[in-house]
Amino acid sequence: MSPRAGSAGNRPKKPDTLAFVESPVQLLNVLEWAHTRNLRTEEGTAPAPGAGLTLVVLSPTDPMTRGQLRRMAELARDEGYDVRWEEARGGTAAPFHTIGGLVPLLRRARRIVMGDPFSRYVQLLLTITGARDLVVVDDGTATMEFVAQLGRGERLVRWHRRGGRPGARDVLFAPVSASARRRLTPTGHRSVEVFSSMPLDSAPDGVRVTPNDFAWTRARFGPPRITRSADLVGTSLVETGVVDPERYLAAVRSLAAAHGATRYFAHRRESPEKLRRLAGETGLEIVRPDLPLELIARRGPIGRTILSFPSTVVHTLPLALAGTDVRVAVCDIDPSWLTENASPRAEGFLSGVTGTAKDVHRLTAVAHTAPA
Repeated sequence: MSPRAGSAGNRPKKPDTLAFVESPVQLLNVLEWAHTRNLRTEEGTAPAPGAGLTLVVLSPTDPMTRGQLRRMAELARDEGYDVRWEEARGGTAAPFHTIGGLVPLLRRARRIVMGDPFSRYVQLLLTITGARDLVVVDDGTATMEFVAQLGRGERLVRWHRRGGRPGARDVLFAPVSASARRRLTPTGHRSVEVFSSMPLDSAPDGVRVTPNDFAWTRARFGPPRITRSADLVGTSLVETGVVDPERYLAAVRSLAAAHGATRYFAHRRESPEKLRRLAGETGLEIVRPDLPLELIARRGPIGRTILSFPSTVVHTLPLALAGTDVRVAVCDIDPSWLTENASPRAEGFLSGVTGTAKDVHRLTAVAHTAPA
């Protein structure tokens, strides 16, 4: 696929809305946002599919993520949306080529939709646009931290980053990050919307929160065939340096044995080495999904019980699977599992992800044992 592959011949010259995504989940949530917006037009009628929206994929280098993004891009085109694929990280000159090609679109767009306000790429693009309508769609549980940091007026830092002094790159990029934070703060002439399935109890003054109930996913797929067994959802907490790998393997082994799990849905960032070891030590079938898990589960087949550690899916799967008999159960991360490099905020953040999910979706906590 070329750097700007897609429906180039049909691309609107002046897109009303420009959306930037870097992950499959972000692209899914842009589709959910667009579906909701189409259903809520002032005239009460839905406009033509894809009207005025151009999706820009800032492609990463990770093969698994790229594969899922390509599949999601196909779905977006099927829905009538224009997709512009950018090899944004394909070499030293790639960022300059990408940004240079996007400048005309950025200056014309009335609305900017983004999936990751923590992304330096996105923050840099925000300094170019004059759009007065900004929308942040879910990038998983990081949305909760973004809203909290914006409300406190803090610099935008991912929750799993270790505390301490900023590095040299952080210092160099600080003016851009500060500018992006100011642009993401509502003013009299600029609106900010957060489209989220996360439990956002409060938002900064002027930020409009729109709930994401996965209406597009439920209308487009399913209902799924439900199996008698349990499925386990993997996490990249080991890869991000938050959880000790031996503790994680012990917990997965314990959960699989206690609940009769047969399949392990791997996170796209989990390392092949860890997955091979999991398969060998637990007997689980390792599944590497080609689409976000919300779509995989909705299409089925899916286990009657889905076991997960604290992650986005404990909030999103109950919404995507609403009306089915699937039960989603969440396993807490024991503080002893955290590595010495884990951020000081990690324990509280992960506990909050689990706690709010149980309150909102009445999930069942599962017992686990993880010997040292």
